[in-house]
Amino acid sequence: MSDLIEGYLGKTIEGRKSRLPAKLDYLQSATGLFLALFMWAHMLLVSSILISEEFMYKITKLLEASFIFEGGNPLLVTIAALVIFIVFIAHAGLGMRKLPGNFKQYQVMKAHAKHMNHDDTKLWFTQAGTGFAMFFLGSVHLYIIMTNSADIGPYASSDRIWSEWMWPLYILLLLAVELHGTIGLYRLCVKWGWFDGDNPKENRARLKKVKWGLTVFFLVLGFASLAAYMKIGIEQVNNGNVGNKYQPTAKVMEYKMPNKTIGGIA
Repeated sequence: MSDLIEGYLGKTIEGRKSRLPAKLDYLQSATGLFLALFMWAHMLLVSSILISEEFMYKITKLLEASFIFEGGNPLLVTIAALVIFIVFIAHAGLGMRKLPGNFKQYQVMKAHAKHMNHDDTKLWFTQAGTGFAMFFLGSVHLYIIMTNSADIGPYASSDRIWSEWMWPLYILLLLAVELHGTIGLYRLCVKWGWFDGDNPKENRARLKKVKWGLTVFFLVLGFASLAAYMKIGIEQVNNGNVGNKYQPTAKVMEYKMPNKTIGGIA
């Protein structure tokens, strides 16, 4: 009964306002921070293809714990993707609380934002739109990674991006995730007063410049990486090599002993 009363009045039967909205805000902030930092790390790992195919392969095997399991274990990537997917869905559900529930509410918010002409309010609308897009685009990407964790590598990933026509989705996802993530981190700093210092207004102006700098950096890095995978995918098609996985370079070394020679692979 107390839950029913609180649902209608927004207060408990003792007359106190519910603390649940504040707790949900905290969870939304925590999951958003985790996902944003993860995406930056993920982007840096994915961009390893810009160094070389061999380096990207080594990074992949490192994430599969090849230092523990011989040849690596893709199941670890599946588990990691599942955890990210759960946090992703939880964050999306928490974020939906802030969206307008009908067209009338949207009109009121839009008119209010236009009247205020406030940059941070415009950023919120951008974040809301990209978040809505990410709910669909990100879910597809995470599901593919969970179900195809063994097919991650310089050639397999490039085949998926080019030959399986995933590059249009990744272009949209890249735009959405980088805008949403950097705006989200900026708004977290403003909301919780991080880096306010003695002059909040001036520091927030600097923070916004840092935010746009990070947005441009990760967008350039992301599109450069995507272009590299697409180039390899095109080469795979031209060479009739689609479906073949990358084979790391191995150099045969000979250890000569007085009466016999032992061959080994380094």
